[in-house]
Amino acid sequence: MADIAKRFPQNPLLSPKDLKPTSEGLHIACLLNPGVFRFDGKIWLLVRVAERPQQSQVHVSFPILTATGETQIMEIALDDADLIATDARVVRYKGVDYLTTLSHLRLVCSDDGIHFHEPEGYNKLFGIGPLQTFGIEDCRVTCLEGQYYLTFTAVSDSGVGVGMRTTTDWKSFQSHGMILPPHNKDVAIFEEKINGLYYALHRPSSVDIGGNYIWIAQSPDGEHWGNHKCIVKTREGMWDGARVGAGAAPIKTEKGWLEIYHGATKNHRYCLGAVLLDLNDPSIVLARTIDPIMEPSEPYEVSGFFGHVVFTNGHIVEPDGDTITMYYGAADEFVCGAHLSIKEIFKALGV
Repeated sequence: MADIAKRFPQNPLLSPKDLKPTSEGLHIACLLNPGVFRFDGKIWLLVRVAERPQQSQVHVSFPILTATGETQIMEIALDDADLIATDARVVRYKGVDYLTTLSHLRLVCSDDGIHFHEPEGYNKLFGIGPLQTFGIEDCRVTCLEGQYYLTFTAVSDSGVGVGMRTTTDWKSFQSHGMILPPHNKDVAIFEEKINGLYYALHRPSSVDIGGNYIWIAQSPDGEHWGNHKCIVKTREGMWDGARVGAGAAPIKTEKGWLEIYHGATKNHRYCLGAVLLDLNDPSIVLARTIDPIMEPSEPYEVSGFFGHVVFTNGHIVEPDGDTITMYYGAADEFVCGAHLSIKEIFKALGV
């Protein structure tokens, strides 16, 4: 089946040039993968902003946060024998992996869902403490019983885990530390309790036995997670053959919980697909799309900081009950928008 996403003609909606860096000496290399929510009558994006110094012909340089929250610039000569710099996203130096950019989260809002701006009075969200010294990334936002749950990737030299903060007003936040330890990411909390329990999708990773699969977990309080089950695995030789991960919070429909997820090949080409989960026991997968429902095809998706990528962890469902307005990262550089029809996704799922 063909790509069924209806991209906004105004894409990209946000580019690195549209926002200001946090400090002198840094520039914004990428805008990525926003969490999405409604608040105060507007549509809001919690955008991942990735910064680094301007690069030179002879050095690779990148920022990290110290445990006390100060930004430190590391600079390594490109001809240093201990440097491996073959990936735009990660360098390895003396046996330790570093990200080439440092990410924080920034709020932008819109009245029409197309034109976004940074409002006054709302702070940027930065990494806090020793487990977030390489930044915080790719936040999913879930609104449940009047509280917003922010689940994000927390990166440090100790690994990649999942941090969580909560808020009701987007001005004061409670930090819950690391709720799932390395190596884990892509946590999307359901926007409704099921049989009195919180549910969340997550993506632990294994480099030896197993793989990068989507799991589901339960919690009595939204903070402590157990009864983990693996529910979606990669499919050899297909568009999601190397890794899969959850997008935003699943959408409750009459047929089940609808989850838009990302899949990638071994060549790091990222597409989107869908799975349908049972309403009463979402560890049961009822259907899964064979082909992608969206794949990188537009110039801004194919070419950028890291090309051939469409990746989402944020959407809203429109009042008509069928239209999903999805915001997504393109080529690890731009923020874009697209519409999807739940009925068309059901057709792709064969339900």
